[in-house]
Amino acid sequence: MHARHFGQLILLSALWGASFPFIRIASPAFGPWGLAGLRCALAAAVLAAIMRTVGEQWPPRAAWPRLALLSLLTIALPFVLFNAAGLVLPAGYSAILNATVPLFSMLGAAAMSEERLTARRLAGCLLGFIGVALLVRLGPVDAGTGVVLAALACTAASACYGVGAILMKRAMLTHQPLAASAAAHVAATAILLVPLGLSVPAMRPTAEAVLAVAVLGTVTSGLMYWVSMRLLREIPATAATSSALMIPLFGVTWGGLFLREPVTLGMLPGALLVLAATALITGFNPLRRRRGRAG
Repeated sequence: MHARHFGQLILLSALWGASFPFIRIASPAFGPWGLAGLRCALAAAVLAAIMRTVGEQWPPRAAWPRLALLSLLTIALPFVLFNAAGLVLPAGYSAILNATVPLFSMLGAAAMSEERLTARRLAGCLLGFIGVALLVRLGPVDAGTGVVLAALACTAASACYGVGAILMKRAMLTHQPLAASAAAHVAATAILLVPLGLSVPAMRPTAEAVLAVAVLGTVTSGLMYWVSMRLLREIPATAATSSALMIPLFGVTWGGLFLREPVTLGMLPGALLVLAATALITGFNPLRRRRGRAG
């Protein structure tokens, strides 16, 4: 893996890590279905505007059913599930459970004969989970029915992301990343249109919630989905989804910078383990090029 790919993974993790606090702010105001619909609509509008600006063509009509399935797995379902969990779980819990995405992607890719299940990648996943546990020290949460269901919702959303990444990888063989990203969000908006309409009467928007939706829709959904699609065109799906392992790392960072949450030296081992895990799964080795040049 090239350094620029690794840098893009870090960028994705940094911005996607901010999405969980935004979900906690916006989901109570708009509801799980309403937030998902608004987020998809904003992302579709931004990507469509970019397509119009650069003069890129939309995918052919025959490709839309597969892109609709892609949008269901990687956009509509995960958004609704994480939004519903955000009504109950702290953002850190959702971020931790989201870190299981590479595991689902790795198992799915192996089952579909897309990638080999290697000891290095398995070790990377295990190391990543240990690092996440060290990074995010959450207080006890009563394991009531609501919490258990919310945790299951996060796990199901992560499974959708992991398996959906394989379909995204296949889509990149025949479609341009921008066109596929725009079409997927248009399809997701269509899927969520009726639930969005039904959610409108119960919405109680606030200024903070509106700002959160705007960032979720334009940046973490629209633009970053496009970046992830471009990345999937160049690296394996398992490697691309490894950004999920770094999301809790950035969640802690944003909390320290903007919410004055404690950030201590005790978090350093967890951060290093997460970065090492990502390198194992992706195969990124910053010393490889230097050794090649030296030889």
